[in-house]
Amino acid sequence: MLKFEGSYVALATPFKNGKVDAAGLKRLVDFQIEQGTEGLVPCGSTGESATLSHAEHRHVVEIVIQAARGRVPVMAGAGSNSTAEALDLVKHAARAGADAALLVVPYYNKPTPAGLYQHFKQIARATSLPLFLYNIPGRTGISMPVETVVRLAEDCRTVVGIKEATGTMDYTSELMAALGPDRFTVFSGDDSLTLSLLAIGAKGVISVVANILPGPMAELCRSWRNGNPERARELHLELFPLMRALFIETNPIPLKAAMAHLGLCREELRMPLVPMSPDHKKKLIAALKACPLLRRQN
Repeated sequence: MLKFEGSYVALATPFKNGKVDAAGLKRLVDFQIEQGTEGLVPCGSTGESATLSHAEHRHVVEIVIQAARGRVPVMAGAGSNSTAEALDLVKHAARAGADAALLVVPYYNKPTPAGLYQHFKQIARATSLPLFLYNIPGRTGISMPVETVVRLAEDCRTVVGIKEATGTMDYTSELMAALGPDRFTVFSGDDSLTLSLLAIGAKGVISVVANILPGPMAELCRSWRNGNPERARELHLELFPLMRALFIETNPIPLKAAMAHLGLCREELRMPLVPMSPDHKKKLIAALKACPLLRRQN
């Protein structure tokens, strides 16, 4: 089985005049791979999956897989608050050639732990594609209990990992105590906690800041993996102010502004997301200008 580790980018979806910018998306894929990203994750929160039509969602996944050309793994976002819809997206990802699928905890309808277990179990039993759960209570309204994750990992061979975005270290600590890092893969879902979670057994990150600094984020993970914690800590501290600035408003509003400032894509969002406020944008641009990694890159 493919080894999932390192810095995977939570890929932004570029738009042009209200439509998915296919050419721009291909350029982003090439930029990421050329700069050292170790995996691509289209159609997640950062990719504005919530406002993509089903046809657009499938199209974005297909574009990214085709543009990647097998150079790095593609973990396709495929989550939904509907079990049937999520399974349909997983099956499409598998047909399109994805290496894994990312399944967010169902949002809004707030299933019980028993419902969460059945939701993921039904999907896992219907596919051979490796599945990563995605726990992000700040967006979904609920946090999946660690016990439910452990049960799924034990009962479903295709459930191989989780993107963990509770904003704490305790959740990963409990998972690692129950399952161990060699049995179950944890990716950090918070850029600023990546180094801390690596220290307790996480294998990498699904990163927002990697959209603009893929190389340093990949090097941070690689440095830890290769036994150089000092370099990993140095990179974390250089990236940290920008990590914080990218969440001054709802993701991906600041990210799209930063990418536009750097010439990576247009600052175009899907409603109801709107461009960031002028005051916040000034703070973001200041953080970009102050980032030593960006200065060295340019």
